[in-house]
Amino acid sequence: GDQDHSDITTKLFEDLSGTGKSIGVLTSGGDAQGMNAAVRAVVRMGIYVGAKVYFIHEGYQGMVDGGDNIEEASWESVSSMLQVGGTVIGSARCKEFRSHEGRLKAAHQLVLRGITNLCVIGGDGSLTGANLFREEWSGLLEELVRQGLIDEEAAQNNSELHIVGMVGSIDNDFCGTDMTIGTDSALHRIIEVVDAIMTTAQSHQRTFVLEVMGRHCGYLALVSALACGADWVLIPEMPPEDGWEEHMCQKLSENRADKKRLNIIIVAEGAIDCHNKPITTNHIKELVVSCLGFDTRVTILGHVQRGGTPSAFDRILASRMGVEAVLALLEASDSTPACVVSLCGNQAVRLPLMECVQMTQDVQKSMDEKNFEEAVRLRGSSFNVAVLNVGAPAAGMNAAVRSAVRVGIKEGHKMFAVNDGFEGFYKGQIKEITWGDVAGWTGQGGSILGTKRTLPAKHLDKIAEQIRIHNINALLVIGGFEAFECLLQLYEARTSHEDFCIPMCVLPATISNNVPGTDLSIGADTSLNAIVETCDRIKQSASGTKRRVFIIETMGGYCGYLASVGGLAAGADTVYIYEEPFNIRDLQSNVEHLTEKMKTGIQRGLVLRNENSNENFTTDFIYQLYSEEGKGVFDCRKNVLGHMQQGGAPSPFDRNFGTKIAAKAIQWISRKLKESYKDGKVFANTEDTACLLGMRRRTMAFQPVVQLKDETDFAHRIPKEQWWLKLRPLMKILAKYKTSYDVSDSGQLEPVTRVRPKKAD
Repeated sequence: GDQDHSDITTKLFEDLSGTGKSIGVLTSGGDAQGMNAAVRAVVRMGIYVGAKVYFIHEGYQGMVDGGDNIEEASWESVSSMLQVGGTVIGSARCKEFRSHEGRLKAAHQLVLRGITNLCVIGGDGSLTGANLFREEWSGLLEELVRQGLIDEEAAQNNSELHIVGMVGSIDNDFCGTDMTIGTDSALHRIIEVVDAIMTTAQSHQRTFVLEVMGRHCGYLALVSALACGADWVLIPEMPPEDGWEEHMCQKLSENRADKKRLNIIIVAEGAIDCHNKPITTNHIKELVVSCLGFDTRVTILGHVQRGGTPSAFDRILASRMGVEAVLALLEASDSTPACVVSLCGNQAVRLPLMECVQMTQDVQKSMDEKNFEEAVRLRGSSFNVAVLNVGAPAAGMNAAVRSAVRVGIKEGHKMFAVNDGFEGFYKGQIKEITWGDVAGWTGQGGSILGTKRTLPAKHLDKIAEQIRIHNINALLVIGGFEAFECLLQLYEARTSHEDFCIPMCVLPATISNNVPGTDLSIGADTSLNAIVETCDRIKQSASGTKRRVFIIETMGGYCGYLASVGGLAAGADTVYIYEEPFNIRDLQSNVEHLTEKMKTGIQRGLVLRNENSNENFTTDFIYQLYSEEGKGVFDCRKNVLGHMQQGGAPSPFDRNFGTKIAAKAIQWISRKLKESYKDGKVFANTEDTACLLGMRRRTMAFQPVVQLKDETDFAHRIPKEQWWLKLRPLMKILAKYKTSYDVSDSGQLEPVTRVRPKKAD
């Protein structure tokens, strides 16, 4: 439920003590970007609650071998890990742990150190192993007592083993989790490569066949194909029908005839046909060459996908999950099953580990994605639908426009593009846009249609006139806070202008993520990645000089999302935002905190400040204050990030989020058009025909804009309640501040629900 939890007494995390407990953390199986962020969060949260935390190096092998492989972790020992890919504590495939003997040795090593809480970060194999270990635990202890390796007392003190898993796997092949740690980063690598290949393919009119990882799971292949506008994709979950070869070649040659100078075909390494025969990249190359004579090249991405720095999304996911894992271990008892912590939508959840593992890697995942491509069908009458961008440019806007145009055409509508927002609308800059017009838009940053902040209120008559001239039957507005305001104004103008009695929908697209009715907006992820990349570089420079503190100003208007979540992903010491007022005493304690930090091995500081966090405590003021107070201890530099936060090619997340929500919005528009079509015209004047499509916790919802009015602070252009404020204590804990952390929002154990894939019609 999404209700307010205030009636349930806030479960405060001060009541959860880790004193006397020991937690072992290990990474196992294939490495994945973001594992280090998870390890860092487990270590710091564990130490924060008073527990001892141990690194178990080299996965289960280290647990079996003991010795130096199991070492106590300190706060400083996980410094600078956040931005490193792979796993710093090492991972190994361990045959020995699969044998009873191996597990007996491992149990002995843990009991010697009193470790009875394990946090396992790995794929399904590693987690299955952990569960078996837990089931055998009491038997293993009895055996150790019999062999005289431990005494009765030790067996008593370590009688319960608790296990919490986090899924780290670039394949995203784990049931019950929306995104596994590492998937988003792997997509970043794939997209970087495809974007680079596209320019050379374009130059030579080539066809490229790309093989991406995923033995049994086509997630990476499917989502990257969606994110780069590939011509064809082959995945193990959906073997193509007989005769697919001709079908594919026909599609490729149609695209060429359509003036497209290149083709991209993406293949998952485990792709098969309907007779279970592998489909190899070379087979596809031979097909294209023999059938069409196109110049064709094969690129196998291989381990590039596992490499590189983790994306902002993976760092935040891993940090949230690491903290959640420690909470789950503190709350675990003999009767609770081993669990996996993960995110469902935007909500932390705990799922019974074995249910996840047993529900074998379901086709559901890729079906979800695939449905967008296939399940779009022609529906009855044809209508004219206009698409426009409003507000500041945000990466992913173009992906949303492309998706809306193509899904609209598939549904039988005529699509119209409006240039320069409502300014272009009232000036009549409206023309039909076709399938081919939006080719290659997915990966383009900014706004190709052009965007303006102009609101419609001053130009209602002219806009109404344009709606009549072009016979516009529905409106899709993609933009930020202004887009929401525009729709409100048009909705309120329905009383005086019947022309606005048409279905209208807003898609939130703004780097600031300050739109009411949604947890996330298109463009914010790309912006976070830009912030995090810069902070990484700055931290690196600061580590070199030692004793240096950087003050960095981020954008976002009055909304502290970019600063706070960017701070969490970059490992900031302090973040100043408008939503959480601060005074001179806070500034002083922050300076003292950094002075203390400089006495440790970590001699650098990172402070983020949202541009509008405080009228008087400006970035310059804070810089000067820190410089004065830090004299002799540290020196300061400042950096205003500015418009680089708005630019750049959209991240995989924004490309897909834009593509998906635009497709959903067009389907909603089609439905509303059908419902409101009477006597040869469209007439829609109810609240539910002027909506904003947002992601709320775990669902996508169409919400009437007029109902969102009460949730909005118009003066500061932010929602009155913002979910991410709950992440602030997390950031403070990871930066070693004592704080109060409300855990009532943390996941409760719930069963895994199986969604049967709907057959694509």
